[in-house]
Amino acid sequence: MKIKSYELFQVPPRWLFLKIETDEGITGWGEPVIEGKAATVKAAVDELMEYLLGKDPMHIEDHWNVMYRAGFYRGGPILMSAIAGIDQALWDIKGKYYNAPVYQLLGGLARDKMKVYSWIGGDRPAEVGAAARKMAEQGFLAVKMNATEELQYIDSYEKIDAAIQRIAAVRDAGGPGMGIGIDFHGRVHKPMAKILAKELEPFRPMFIEEPVLPENNEDLREIAQHVAIPIATGERMFSKWQFKTLLKDGYADIIQPDVSHAGGITECKKIISMAEAFDVAAAPHCPLGPIALAACLQVDATCHNAFIQEQSLGIHYNQGSDLLDYLTDKTVFQYRDGYVDIPSQPGLGIEINETHVRKMAAEGHNWRNPVWRHTDGSVAEW
Repeated sequence: MKIKSYELFQVPPRWLFLKIETDEGITGWGEPVIEGKAATVKAAVDELMEYLLGKDPMHIEDHWNVMYRAGFYRGGPILMSAIAGIDQALWDIKGKYYNAPVYQLLGGLARDKMKVYSWIGGDRPAEVGAAARKMAEQGFLAVKMNATEELQYIDSYEKIDAAIQRIAAVRDAGGPGMGIGIDFHGRVHKPMAKILAKELEPFRPMFIEEPVLPENNEDLREIAQHVAIPIATGERMFSKWQFKTLLKDGYADIIQPDVSHAGGITECKKIISMAEAFDVAAAPHCPLGPIALAACLQVDATCHNAFIQEQSLGIHYNQGSDLLDYLTDKTVFQYRDGYVDIPSQPGLGIEINETHVRKMAAEGHNWRNPVWRHTDGSVAEW
């Protein structure tokens, strides 16, 4: 079997889909994208696919190493996301060839279903109490929200108080059993992160996410010594080598690799398994489309330390074009009592509605994250 051709589809709201075809008629789908840089990742996929055309798609490990190592310059969000989407599509092909879900090829199920959480509140968190109550009524056992709007290195306690009021509303609405992930989103620099994290302790969050930017991961030491809340990070880390340093330092409790950013199924399986040896949990990042979510669930199914999965159904970014729109079988991501079954059909376990993909690719997108500024005009972290 040989790789015959491929196509890329830039589809709303902000996704990039890859279709790889073989000379035996087996097709694989992947989702290679960095939010806001879809066209750049598309160009990287085009370059990488020059090597893969005519090759046997079954040699996934070798193809991964060629894509990563043979270019000399390696790593980073663009190249690793391009590799990730290609890797997903190759696993999809391999699963379909053997008529088995990818998780069977990775060693089989470690669980039958995966706990999921839902986003509430948007980029600038508002009305989170009502949103949390709605999610609880829908059966979700956990939610995630942005902690704050923009914060300066040193900022007002008034903003801290406002953040605490919102989180208190979520705890009140969701009850004591609801897991609350609080995303600092790298918006909070170390001086304010210590203050905010300490104030959050009485609300018993499930975790605080990216309390500092990943380039400042050394600051996690001070925050971890300051509070008892589990610390999560990793959505902006792209290889096992980056996670190696994080795990050795010992100040992260939860890692969040993204299967569409950190080298795909091949790399994320290794990253999460490596974390298990450090007694660190995994909650893979995935505010993306249906292919990315399916790939995450295939990895989650085989990893003992994966405990919850992000998913973007109904997220604020997806208004007008959501995950299920692109699937033939819309029941595959049916959430029940806060969990989703692991997709068990061959490959990634989903069937893409190619007619709809082509229709929406004609519309396309040019999604960009907003540029925020502080009152003094300086650029703020989004």
